Amino acid sequence: MRWGVMGPNLLFHLGGGQGGIEHFFDQFTRPMTAWWKVLGNPEITPQLRQVITAGVLDEAGKRSVDAWRQNVTARWLGLLKLRAELETAAARIDA
Repeated sequence: MRWGVMGPNLLFHLGGGQGGIEHFFDQFTRPMTAWWKVLGNPEITPQLRQVITAGVLDEAGKRSVDAWRQNVTARWLGLLKLRAELETAAARIDA
């Protein structure tokens, strides 16, 4: 559900912990590219990494990783609450 709230690249930014997207790339580039071999060996080049990092940091703005995490968690919990309310309303209609 978090992908629906923020998309994969900002999710990777959160996945990088305090180091954000830069730490994510440092930590996960090698295993990710190993998984992709079945796709014809796509590569995270330094240029691609730079473009993605710049885009993510631009999107993140001045918010810290912790601030993003709190914001996304609040939206995610709001979506779960809305879903529960809709299911309750639907159950009343069906009754």
